[in-house]
Amino acid sequence: MITLSERAEEILEMLWLETVENRKTPELSLFRDDTAFKELTDQGYATPGPGGGLTGKGTEEGKQCVRRHRLGERLFADVIQVKPGLVHEASCRLEHMLHKGIEDNICILLGHPKTCPHGKPIPAGTCCKDRKHRFHSVVMALSEMKKGQKGKIAYVHTSDREMLRKIMAMGALPGLAVTLLQQFPSPVFQIGESQFAIDKELADKIRVWVRDAN
Repeated sequence: MITLSERAEEILEMLWLETVENRKTPELSLFRDDTAFKELTDQGYATPGPGGGLTGKGTEEGKQCVRRHRLGERLFADVIQVKPGLVHEASCRLEHMLHKGIEDNICILLGHPKTCPHGKPIPAGTCCKDRKHRFHSVVMALSEMKKGQKGKIAYVHTSDREMLRKIMAMGALPGLAVTLLQQFPSPVFQIGESQFAIDKELADKIRVWVRDAN
Protein backbone atom coordinates (compact mmCIF):
# COMPACT_ATOMS: atom_id res chain seq x y z
CA MET A 1 0.00 0.00 0.00
CA ILE A 2 1.37 3.41 -1.06
CA THR A 3 1.74 5.92 1.76
CA LEU A 4 1.79 9.57 0.78
CA SER A 5 3.66 12.21 2.72
CA GLU A 6 1.61 14.64 4.82
CA ARG A 7 2.37 17.49 2.42
CA ALA A 8 1.27 15.42 -0.57
CA GLU A 9 -1.99 14.57 1.21
CA GLU A 10 -2.59 18.26 1.94
CA ILE A 11 -2.11 19.14 -1.73
CA LEU A 12 -4.37 16.25 -2.73
CA GLU A 13 -7.05 17.56 -0.37
CA MET A 14 -6.80 21.07 -1.83
CA LEU A 15 -7.05 19.69 -5.37
CA TRP A 16 -10.19 17.74 -4.40
CA LEU A 17 -11.82 20.77 -2.76
CA GLU A 18 -11.10 22.89 -5.83
CA THR A 19 -12.23 20.21 -8.29
CA VAL A 20 -15.26 18.72 -6.53
CA GLU A 21 -16.53 21.51 -4.26
CA ASN A 22 -15.30 24.37 -6.45
CA ARG A 23 -13.52 25.97 -3.49
CA LYS A 24 -10.67 28.20 -4.63
CA THR A 25 -7.37 27.67 -2.84
CA PRO A 26 -4.95 30.36 -4.11
CA GLU A 27 -1.97 28.75 -2.38
CA LEU A 28 -2.39 25.65 -4.56
CA SER A 29 -0.51 27.28 -7.44
CA LEU A 30 2.53 27.64 -5.19
CA PHE A 31 2.56 23.89 -4.50
CA ARG A 32 2.57 22.76 -8.13
CA ASP A 33 6.37 23.09 -8.23
CA ASP A 34 6.72 21.34 -4.88
CA THR A 35 8.38 17.92 -4.65
CA ALA A 36 5.19 16.73 -2.91
CA PHE A 37 3.19 17.55 -6.06
CA LYS A 38 5.67 15.47 -8.07
CA GLU A 39 5.02 12.70 -5.56
CA LEU A 40 1.35 12.82 -6.53
CA THR A 41 2.09 12.74 -10.27
CA ASP A 42 4.63 9.93 -9.88
CA GLN A 43 2.07 7.81 -8.01
CA GLY A 44 -0.71 8.53 -10.52
CA TYR A 45 -2.86 10.77 -8.30
CA ALA A 46 -2.42 13.94 -10.39
CA THR A 47 -1.45 14.96 -13.90
CA PRO A 48 1.82 16.91 -14.34
CA GLY A 49 2.19 20.49 -15.51
CA PRO A 50 1.10 23.98 -14.32
CA GLY A 51 -2.56 23.08 -14.82
CA GLY A 52 -2.23 19.58 -13.47
CA GLY A 53 -5.35 18.16 -11.89
CA LEU A 54 -6.65 14.99 -10.28
CA THR A 55 -6.82 11.65 -11.98
CA GLY A 56 -9.67 9.26 -11.20
CA LYS A 57 -7.42 7.59 -8.62
CA GLY A 58 -6.56 11.00 -7.16
CA THR A 59 -10.21 12.04 -6.96
CA GLU A 60 -11.06 8.97 -4.89
CA GLU A 61 -8.05 9.35 -2.58
CA GLY A 62 -8.69 13.09 -2.22
CA LYS A 63 -12.24 12.33 -1.13
CA GLN A 64 -10.90 10.00 1.55
CA CYS A 65 -8.51 12.71 2.79
CA VAL A 66 -11.39 15.17 3.13
CA ARG A 67 -13.54 12.49 4.76
CA ARG A 68 -10.87 11.74 7.37
CA HIS A 69 -10.39 15.44 8.10
CA ARG A 70 -14.07 16.23 8.55
CA LEU A 71 -14.75 13.12 10.61
CA GLY A 72 -11.82 14.18 12.78
CA GLU A 73 -13.42 17.59 13.27
CA ARG A 74 -16.70 15.94 14.27
CA LEU A 75 -14.87 13.64 16.71
CA PHE A 76 -12.94 16.48 18.35
CA ALA A 77 -15.97 18.77 18.55
CA ASP A 78 -18.62 16.28 19.69
CA VAL A 79 -16.86 13.58 21.70
CA ILE A 80 -13.53 14.95 22.88
CA GLN A 81 -15.04 18.44 23.13
CA VAL A 82 -11.96 20.33 21.99
CA LYS A 83 -12.31 24.13 21.96
CA PRO A 84 -13.77 25.30 18.61
CA GLY A 85 -10.66 27.27 17.68
CA LEU A 86 -8.48 24.15 17.93
CA VAL A 87 -10.75 21.69 16.11
CA HIS A 88 -9.38 22.34 12.60
CA GLU A 89 -5.72 22.16 13.61
CA ALA A 90 -6.24 18.98 15.65
CA SER A 91 -8.14 17.36 12.76
CA CYS A 92 -5.36 18.23 10.30
CA ARG A 93 -2.95 16.24 12.44
CA LEU A 94 -5.33 13.37 13.04
CA GLU A 95 -6.18 12.78 9.37
CA HIS A 96 -2.54 12.00 8.55
CA MET A 97 -2.35 9.49 11.40
CA LEU A 98 -5.44 7.47 10.45
CA HIS A 99 -4.89 4.23 8.60
CA LYS A 100 -7.37 3.29 5.94
CA GLY A 101 -10.45 1.75 7.48
CA ILE A 102 -10.11 3.45 10.85
CA GLU A 103 -12.11 6.44 9.62
CA ASP A 104 -15.06 4.07 9.10
CA ASN A 105 -14.85 3.05 12.76
CA ILE A 106 -14.96 6.73 13.74
CA CYS A 107 -17.89 7.30 11.39
CA ILE A 108 -19.81 4.39 12.96
CA LEU A 109 -18.93 5.63 16.44
CA LEU A 110 -20.38 9.04 15.62
CA GLY A 111 -23.54 7.65 14.04
CA HIS A 112 -22.63 8.40 10.38
CA PRO A 113 -22.68 12.24 10.54
CA LYS A 114 -23.47 13.99 7.27
CA THR A 115 -21.66 17.27 7.94
CA CYS A 116 -18.63 18.57 9.82
CA PRO A 117 -19.08 21.15 12.63
CA HIS A 118 -18.79 23.90 10.00
CA GLY A 119 -21.67 22.51 7.95
CA LYS A 120 -19.56 21.09 5.12
CA PRO A 121 -20.60 17.67 3.80
CA ILE A 122 -18.68 14.59 4.92
CA PRO A 123 -18.19 12.25 1.94
CA ALA A 124 -20.00 8.97 2.64
CA GLY A 125 -18.07 5.75 3.15
CA THR A 126 -19.04 2.13 2.65
CA CYS A 127 -20.07 1.98 6.32
CA CYS A 128 -22.71 4.65 5.66
CA LYS A 129 -24.27 2.57 2.89
CA ASP A 130 -24.27 -0.67 4.90
CA ARG A 131 -25.63 0.33 8.29
CA LYS A 132 -26.36 -3.25 9.32
CA HIS A 133 -22.70 -3.53 10.33
CA ARG A 134 -22.81 -0.58 12.70
CA PHE A 135 -22.36 -1.09 16.43
CA HIS A 136 -23.96 1.00 19.14
CA SER A 137 -22.41 4.43 18.89
CA VAL A 138 -21.70 6.82 21.74
CA VAL A 139 -23.27 9.53 19.59
CA MET A 140 -26.75 8.57 18.45
CA ALA A 141 -30.05 10.11 17.45
CA LEU A 142 -32.40 10.99 20.31
CA SER A 143 -34.93 8.65 18.68
CA GLU A 144 -32.49 5.71 19.12
CA MET A 145 -31.99 6.20 22.86
CA LYS A 146 -33.57 3.90 25.40
CA LYS A 147 -36.05 5.08 27.99
CA GLY A 148 -34.15 6.56 30.92
CA GLN A 149 -30.88 7.03 29.02
CA LYS A 150 -28.97 10.22 29.70
CA GLY A 151 -26.49 12.15 27.65
CA LYS A 152 -25.43 15.52 26.27
CA ILE A 153 -26.62 16.99 23.01
CA ALA A 154 -23.72 16.74 20.56
CA TYR A 155 -25.14 18.47 17.49
CA VAL A 156 -28.27 18.97 15.42
CA HIS A 157 -28.17 17.02 12.17
CA THR A 158 -30.29 19.11 9.81
CA SER A 159 -30.00 22.14 7.56
CA ASP A 160 -33.78 22.63 7.51
CA ARG A 161 -34.38 26.06 9.02
CA GLU A 162 -37.86 25.25 10.30
CA MET A 163 -36.59 22.14 12.12
CA LEU A 164 -33.68 24.14 13.53
CA ARG A 165 -36.08 26.82 14.73
CA LYS A 166 -38.26 24.25 16.53
CA ILE A 167 -35.26 22.56 18.15
CA MET A 168 -33.71 25.85 19.27
CA ALA A 169 -37.06 27.02 20.65
CA MET A 170 -37.04 24.01 22.97
CA GLY A 171 -33.54 24.93 24.11
CA ALA A 172 -32.05 21.67 22.76
CA LEU A 173 -28.60 23.13 22.25
CA PRO A 174 -25.20 21.35 22.00
CA GLY A 175 -23.63 20.65 25.37
CA LEU A 176 -26.86 20.52 27.38
CA ALA A 177 -27.77 17.42 29.40
CA VAL A 178 -30.78 15.48 28.12
CA THR A 179 -32.75 12.47 29.39
CA LEU A 180 -35.15 10.38 27.31
CA LEU A 181 -38.28 9.86 29.40
CA GLN A 182 -40.43 8.05 26.85
CA GLN A 183 -39.85 6.37 23.50
CA PHE A 184 -43.40 5.44 22.43
CA PRO A 185 -45.84 6.50 21.12
CA SER A 186 -43.70 9.62 20.63
CA PRO A 187 -40.34 10.60 22.14
CA VAL A 188 -40.45 12.67 25.31
CA PHE A 189 -37.22 14.13 26.66
CA GLN A 190 -36.15 16.39 29.49
CA ILE A 191 -33.69 19.27 29.55
CA GLY A 192 -33.27 20.86 32.95
CA GLU A 193 -36.74 21.10 34.49
CA SER A 194 -38.55 21.19 31.14
CA GLN A 195 -40.07 18.24 29.28
CA PHE A 196 -40.85 18.10 25.58
CA ALA A 197 -42.82 15.69 23.38
CA ILE A 198 -41.75 15.64 19.73
CA ASP A 199 -42.26 13.46 16.67
CA LYS A 200 -39.70 10.86 15.59
CA GLU A 201 -38.60 12.90 12.57
CA LEU A 202 -37.46 15.74 14.80
CA ALA A 203 -35.94 13.33 17.33
CA ASP A 204 -33.87 11.82 14.49
CA LYS A 205 -32.18 15.19 14.00
CA ILE A 206 -31.00 15.66 17.58
CA ARG A 207 -27.73 13.75 18.08
CA VAL A 208 -26.79 12.91 21.64
CA TRP A 209 -23.51 11.91 23.22
CA VAL A 210 -24.81 9.03 25.35
CA ARG A 211 -23.07 8.18 28.61
CA ASP A 212 -23.98 4.50 28.43
CA ALA A 213 -24.54 3.22 24.88
CA ASN A 214 -24.78 -0.44 25.92
